[in-house]
Amino acid sequence: MTWLRALREVVRSGLTVERTRLEPLIALRAAAGVAIVIGLALWLDSPAYAASAAFGAFSAGSSTFQRSWRPRKVIALAAGAGLGISTFVGYVASGHTATFLLLLAAWAFLAGMAWAVGSTAGIVATTTVGIMMVTVTLPTSVQGALEHAGVIAFGGLVQATLILLFPIRRWGAHRDALADALAAMADYARRLRHDPTAAFGPEPMMTARSAAAVTPSQARTRPSVLHGPRGLAEHIRPAVAAVADPRVGAAAEGPERDRARELLNAAADVLDAAARSIRHGTPVEAPAEAMEALLIDEGDEVLTGPARQAAITLADLLIEVLDTADSGMSHHESAFAGEAQLIRPTMFRLVPVVLGAMRRELHRDSRVLRHAVRLAAVAALGYLLGTALPLGHGYWVPVTSVMVMRPDFHQTYARAVARFTGTLVGVGLATAVVQVAHPGAYVSGGLAVVSAALMYLLMRTGYVASQSFAAAYVVLLLGMAGEALQQTVRDRLLLTLLGGVLAMLAYVLLPAWETPQLLDRLADYLTANGRYAAAVVRSFAEPDDRRLADVRHTLLASRDANATWDESLRRAKQEPVRHRGLNRREAEEAQAALESLGRAAMLLETHLPEHGARPVREAARFADALEADTAQAARAVRERRNPDWRRVEDALDAWEGAGDGGDPVVRRGAELLLGALEELAAAVARTPLERDVESSREQ
Repeated sequence: MTWLRALREVVRSGLTVERTRLEPLIALRAAAGVAIVIGLALWLDSPAYAASAAFGAFSAGSSTFQRSWRPRKVIALAAGAGLGISTFVGYVASGHTATFLLLLAAWAFLAGMAWAVGSTAGIVATTTVGIMMVTVTLPTSVQGALEHAGVIAFGGLVQATLILLFPIRRWGAHRDALADALAAMADYARRLRHDPTAAFGPEPMMTARSAAAVTPSQARTRPSVLHGPRGLAEHIRPAVAAVADPRVGAAAEGPERDRARELLNAAADVLDAAARSIRHGTPVEAPAEAMEALLIDEGDEVLTGPARQAAITLADLLIEVLDTADSGMSHHESAFAGEAQLIRPTMFRLVPVVLGAMRRELHRDSRVLRHAVRLAAVAALGYLLGTALPLGHGYWVPVTSVMVMRPDFHQTYARAVARFTGTLVGVGLATAVVQVAHPGAYVSGGLAVVSAALMYLLMRTGYVASQSFAAAYVVLLLGMAGEALQQTVRDRLLLTLLGGVLAMLAYVLLPAWETPQLLDRLADYLTANGRYAAAVVRSFAEPDDRRLADVRHTLLASRDANATWDESLRRAKQEPVRHRGLNRREAEEAQAALESLGRAAMLLETHLPEHGARPVREAARFADALEADTAQAARAVRERRNPDWRRVEDALDAWEGAGDGGDPVVRRGAELLLGALEELAAAVARTPLERDVESSREQ
């Protein structure tokens, strides 16, 4: 992508306002926390204290809207504590410019490294950097700084208390994650009616699995219905694929295909009903026609062979989904509930996990490390630049820079555009209101609360919309504290623009382009998919519980690698750089080949043998060859050499030459796996001749 096109996409993305489901009650609760803090501080002390406390309540409230599966009150407390600490240590060091710059750079670096844990930790940590540069201007002594830090932390405590006293949709995010996974599975079943080889992205199931991990305290109060259906959905995915795929399921045309479409449509209706039930906590209302379609008639059933077996498995799973969602049975009562309860560490036990994640990112090619270095350099340089300019409120430069910066190019540039546009609107409107109405401290505080409520309400619609009201909130809050407003529009817009440009330049000077990493991501994806496929095939050679555990473990690793590749490819498409070893068409063809590889393994997973079944000896050799060849091919991809599938081909030839090849479904699956590997070799082939040969072979 050229720079001109990339910038055009950045502007469009930054100014996009999305239509999404609003959460007015949650926004009202967060705004009420801001109102309580401002009112108490104005009544008990002064507008300056009210501004400090409001910053804490506002930022703590904002942090609870980030995507996280931890209790919201814990996030609010952690955010308030972090903001209070950053305010105090920042003021203590602010008396000496060099000391403050070192502290600011170190704090910003750690905030950047927090992205190693996840986006929520990174965003909350970055907020503490921005607040440090604003609130250090409010106190006048060390004791005053300690008091300001206390009231900022008090703002987080108020938000946490309101969440505790007025819970809104408890477990709502977890319910949505599980319901979204079931709804995505329903959509997948409908797409399979028209495209029997349609792809299914890993994101819904990964999100549901992440939501299923709970702390010990959450495990005691979590509704039991939030566990069972996820494990069932994991088994439904290969079952619907096996029914639909004509290579191992129903015939491509005729009565079998019509029956398969009927089953897939019924499955979609049942999954949608279960998703609605879990999302809203209501009884399941499955259509009667769908339940009738799921009945497998022993005498007159159209489907035969593997297709019939997959249909029986699918019907049993769907009925169990309905029973689980309707009765709320625990995972101990479900045969397909999946692995044992996933335990998430508590906040205190999370410390070594965080340190370990940061330590793993301390290498030259780390995207997180580069972001941390950029953040530290820009925060210090922006502070010096803002202080040197004769405009006042110089902290707007570094605050803008650190708040818009993200570890990837597109988000950083899009947020810079959105922040400047939102600041233009918000600062202009707030300044106009203040200059026309000349409100007092209480009226300014009330208007700030209204701005905060609108920001919370529109936070999920896009950065430009929420930033407009966030900018207005800051103007009204600082005006309540006695800050001069005559220069607000002109100077703050100029400083915001300067901060955004500084963030953009930082990414150009120290980039972390995803495009050069595509070959490594592709190799990781190939390795993970090869291990998953080998584990599935090996299960037919050694049918026992240990092999089933290997299949589950390698499936999760393959899913992680798939998501990493998808995210890497998405970012690469948005970057104004090119990869000489893998262009966009080759990347998309390679992705399609690896999706075919994973799909073939998934189809085989539907027919995994039970414990004690007859072993398929030829499958062991094929599995070993598959794992060895994919590992060697991954190294070839990294080194830009052509993959070689000689061992896999020899193993399949020996399998076909054997007198009794065992289950024909397994051998057919092995053929599908080899076909996917050949597609991959054609996609990453280094010579045009190989592409021509593969094209002729397909024709």
